[in-house]
Amino acid sequence: MSITYLEAIREAQDRALAEDPAVFIYGQDVAEFGGAFKATRGLCDKYPGRVMNAPISEDAMVGTAIGAAIEGMRPIVEMQFADFSSVGLNQIINQAATLHWRTGTPCPITVRLPSGGTPGSGPFHSQSMEALYAHYPGIIVLCPATVEDAYGMLLEAVAIDDPVIFCEHKYLYYHLKAEQLPDESLPVGRARIARAGQHATVVAYSAMVHEALLAADQLRQDGYEIEVIDLRSVKPLDTDSVLASVARTGRLLAVGEAFPWGGATAEVVSRVASEGFHLLDAPPQRLNAKDTPIPYHPNLWSVHRPTAGSIAAALHDLLRL
Repeated sequence: MSITYLEAIREAQDRALAEDPAVFIYGQDVAEFGGAFKATRGLCDKYPGRVMNAPISEDAMVGTAIGAAIEGMRPIVEMQFADFSSVGLNQIINQAATLHWRTGTPCPITVRLPSGGTPGSGPFHSQSMEALYAHYPGIIVLCPATVEDAYGMLLEAVAIDDPVIFCEHKYLYYHLKAEQLPDESLPVGRARIARAGQHATVVAYSAMVHEALLAADQLRQDGYEIEVIDLRSVKPLDTDSVLASVARTGRLLAVGEAFPWGGATAEVVSRVASEGFHLLDAPPQRLNAKDTPIPYHPNLWSVHRPTAGSIAAALHDLLRL
C-alpha cells in the first residue's frame, strides 16, 4: 500500500502529537474540517483540544504560537497557503527569529507553508516563499522533495528548538507516492544525491528536483550523465555537498520555482563562484520562474515555472560552454 506526500505530512503530525504532549496544531479550519488540504484530517478527534481552529489572522496565529512556545509548548502552525504567511511576517522574523538571541528562550514553532504552484492557482496561491524567510538569521527553512522527507523532516522540525519554516509543495501532495515511511532520514542541513552523474550538476529543491530528474533522463539519451542534488533544506544550505558535486562535474545549474531575483539559486551560484571557482569548467547558471506574477491559465503557468524541458534546454546550453 502506497502513501502520498500529503499523507506523510499527516502521519508525521499524528506521531508528533502522540509522542509529545507539548505539541499542538493551530490554524484556520484545521480541526473538524481537517485543513484546506486535509493535512490534519482526523487528528482533532484523536487528540481533543490539541488541534485548534484559529481566527483568520496569520499575525495572531503566529503570535499565539510564539507565546505558547515561550511557555514550553511546541506548536505546529498551518498556513492555508504560503502566500498568506506574509501577513504574519512581522511575528516570524522580528519575534520568533530573534527570541533566543534576545532572551535566551527557545522558540520551537513549526510553520507549515503549502507552497509552490498548481495549474490555475494564480498569483495569490502559488508563491514560493523560502528565500524571504531564509534571509533572516534564526530561522530554519526546509523544502522536502520526497514523501520520505515530508515525513522525516517534519518530525525533526517539530523537535528543533528554533523556528522552522516547512515549505511543503502543494503539487506534490497527491502526485508523489512511496511504498512506506522511513525509519530514519538524513539530518536537516544535509543535501542528498538524487542522481549521480559526471557531466554537469543540477542543484534543486522541492518540486524542481523531480523536473530536474526528468531533464536528466532526457540528456541521458544524448550521452550525458547529469548529477542531481536535492538540497532538502534551504537554510542551512549544504555548501559542502554542492561543492563536492561540482568538483566531480565541473558545471553547475541551480534550479528553483521561486522568482529569479535573489533567492536560493542565487545563493548556491554565489557560494560556488566564491568558494569553488577553481572547480568550474563553465560559468555557473541558474533557472527560475519568470519575473512576473504567477499566471492563472494552466498553459501560461506551465511556461512560467521551470520544467523538465526548460531545464534540459538550459543544460544543453551549459554543456556547450
